[in-house]
Amino acid sequence: MSPTFHSLRHRNYRLYWSGMFLSNVGTWMQRIAQDWLVLVVLGGGAQAVGITTGLQFLPFLLVAPFGGLLADRFDKRRLLILTNAFLGLVGLTLGVLTLTGLAQIWHVYVLAFLLGVGSALDNPARQAFVSELVGKDDLTNAVALNSASFNAARLIGPGIAGILIGLIGTGWVFVLNGASFVSPILALLLLRGVGGRPKRDVERAGAFSQLREGVSYLWSRPDLLMVVTIMFGLGTFGMNFQMTMALMATDVYDKGPGEYGLLGSIMAIGTLSGALIAARRRVPRRRLIVGGAVVFGVFEVAAGLMPSYVLFAVSLVPVGIIAMTVLTAANAYVQTTVPQYVRGRVMSLYMMIFMGGTPFGAPLIGFVADAFGARWSLLGGGILTAAFAIGALLFLAPRSGVVVRTRLRPRPGLVVVTTAPAPMPADEPAQVRVA
Repeated sequence: MSPTFHSLRHRNYRLYWSGMFLSNVGTWMQRIAQDWLVLVVLGGGAQAVGITTGLQFLPFLLVAPFGGLLADRFDKRRLLILTNAFLGLVGLTLGVLTLTGLAQIWHVYVLAFLLGVGSALDNPARQAFVSELVGKDDLTNAVALNSASFNAARLIGPGIAGILIGLIGTGWVFVLNGASFVSPILALLLLRGVGGRPKRDVERAGAFSQLREGVSYLWSRPDLLMVVTIMFGLGTFGMNFQMTMALMATDVYDKGPGEYGLLGSIMAIGTLSGALIAARRRVPRRRLIVGGAVVFGVFEVAAGLMPSYVLFAVSLVPVGIIAMTVLTAANAYVQTTVPQYVRGRVMSLYMMIFMGGTPFGAPLIGFVADAFGARWSLLGGGILTAAFAIGALLFLAPRSGVVVRTRLRPRPGLVVVTTAPAPMPADEPAQVRVA
């Protein structure tokens, strides 16, 4: 490819990356304000926060496959413009309801669900759109840098939200989030030389036939099945920080909105570090996904046992590093091993499985927190995440081309032998040890 083409790609990616950053800041502000609105302003308990979180992620279970179908059939750039406009409108609506004093918990439930619908349609197109902005050799780094952008915003957004809630109230935080979606829309409009209809003619078959094609492709790849199964356990039981940090801050440590928002920013130090570390890794590997999920569960349990607010805040940094390392590795593994013609549908199925369990996991964790205390929102989540990852490794490893054996000498551990390597762009060692 010509240097001019590479320069245009880099220019487009920088423009898109910067446009998404401001919107991501607003998204994290909305998450903090939404939980504070339900938990404190409207007087809902832990279970109400869990229901809100569950409703926000429920559309990933119901709508995400159709989002992947749209991403494979239509111009991704135009689709992203529409989804960002819809998400901004939802944020503005909740802001107006809160500022006028009309907001009730059922309003938050409905708007959280609509926010999830927009995200479920947006996410597959946004994930697959990265491959149109950069070349194949840069795809893994681009996925990691996208995560870095999201988590750099996480470093800023929660802290700003906590300050603004105390100064001007939750309503204006929602309004600012709605306005932040103007940034990615402008960036998408300014991109050059990208977009257009997919090259492969997939419109002759019906919508459900195309969805079945995506499911059949995923089912034919045992290595992908193992990855998405592990991510289901992580997403369902472990990645409920939006709720667990609110419960720990208010119920265990008796803190206000500023300290609660600060927890999100502190954790973002870890998630941003994890994303930047992942950007240096050229080839994502399955052993990192498996081992990382187990270690994540252990560190989440440790965070739930911290006796003070300061120690709890510090413990969130390694939790964030491990979480983002696993998420980035899994995302990059799927994108780099799936052909472009079906990538949107496979990514939508991946996101459906990863985030679709949250509508069940979040209310369950909220119920556990109400019944046994807020600490169990982290203890139970960490234990279940580690157990799910180990179970997926033991039961699905043979089908995914991996044989797991125990070893006592020279050090106890598990030996993972790859018998049928996945179709990756780089080689994977035939034998590795998982401590």
